[in-house]
Amino acid sequence: MDAQMIINILLGLSAFFGGIWVRGIADSMKELKKTDSELAEKVQKIEVLVAGDYVKREEMEKLGDALFKKLDRIESKLDGKVDK
Repeated sequence: MDAQMIINILLGLSAFFGGIWVRGIADSMKELKKTDSELAEKVQKIEVLVAGDYVKREEMEKLGDALFKKLDRIESKLDGKVDK
């Protein structure tokens, strides 16, 4: 065996193992992309669920109006007690 044949064998082996390594990385990337898309879908479902649970502006305004009416009634009753 001469030097050229040894160099060719070494380069062939390094290319073979390099190809295996690159293929492993590509498979890992595919799996990560799949996992990422699944997580993105779960987050989107959670966002929709959370957005539906917020109090609407109209409901909050009604609640505030009712609360202030009650406070006004209490204030007028207290004013009546102070006057007596």
